[in-house]
Amino acid sequence: MKNTYLITGFPGFISTEMIKALIEKKIAKQIYVLVLPGMLEKARTSINEINDYHQLDPTTISMIVGDITKDDLGISLQVKNELSASVTHVLHLAAIYDLAVPREIAYKVNVEGTKNVNSLILSLPSLKRYIYFSTAYVAGNRTGTLYENELVMPQSFKNHYEQTKYEAEKLVREIAETIPTTIIRPGIVKGHSKTGETNKFDGPYFMLNFLERLKFSPVIPFIGKGNVKVQLVPIDYIIAATIFLGHNEIGVNKTYHLTDPSPYTVREVYKWITEAHLHKIPRGTVPVSFVKLLLSFQLIRKLFHIEKEALDYFTWDAQFDSTNAQKDLEKANITCPDLKQTIKPMVTYYLENKHNRSKHVSIR
Repeated sequence: MKNTYLITGFPGFISTEMIKALIEKKIAKQIYVLVLPGMLEKARTSINEINDYHQLDPTTISMIVGDITKDDLGISLQVKNELSASVTHVLHLAAIYDLAVPREIAYKVNVEGTKNVNSLILSLPSLKRYIYFSTAYVAGNRTGTLYENELVMPQSFKNHYEQTKYEAEKLVREIAETIPTTIIRPGIVKGHSKTGETNKFDGPYFMLNFLERLKFSPVIPFIGKGNVKVQLVPIDYIIAATIFLGHNEIGVNKTYHLTDPSPYTVREVYKWITEAHLHKIPRGTVPVSFVKLLLSFQLIRKLFHIEKEALDYFTWDAQFDSTNAQKDLEKANITCPDLKQTIKPMVTYYLENKHNRSKHVSIR
């Protein structure tokens, strides 16, 4: 029996790839996507591309104009009743992912928005699963080994994104007592492991932006010691794992770290990216504190097209335990690709699309 989905966060990268995968697996009867009024044109274009590629009935994917920060998500009673009568799975992906986002905006979208989605969830009598996208970084500045079943208030967070996602996950856990729920905590999501495709150059791509500006420099330095592990996971792993865990009974009321079980250090990844991008080996080391000082100036941030907050992950020392995810995903033979093998397609895609301004995020 096919399912009916409500997906928030469209036409974002993860939600778009999720829809493609649901269609390819032929498990979707109907897909409703919640779209902000300002994103309608982009959403229509994305849906048309999906429809054309998969030769779909144009009614398979239906757009709902709404906003998770509004009561009832800003949708009419008629639409709400339509969802109530049919939706079997909700994937809540809408969030502010910007590391430099002001607290007020992050709280409104990530916390109040999730509270509003939860309210709708409780009114869906046919719901089989609520799949909520959290983040591994709800751990804030905690160090050591971080476990999937934990949600511990840290002494501090690196940014408002982390803090508000922590608060939002608490809200989801409250209704998980009555609603079959799967909480997904991805690491830092990058492009496809084989094609390198991504919709925006943020996160690890800030390293590529930095190197692009230094490509004529005779010496490319390392940034800091780089001896902590970095969590970069490709989108195809995230999608495959989420679909399996979000539909199989084994995933009910569990939280999963979709992180790399064998991560590399920041220094190793930086070296491989530099070699793939510039065909140079980094020499010498510039302290992270010095680079962060430079990036405290907006002009420098915009010049290198990198947010200062991204550097916090160059020095944060923690390990994500993903035992539950690995164990349950074994049943579907789903594993996280070796990051080293994904660097070349990542860099190649960046070089082919680096002049596409729509893929670069705005730097504050």
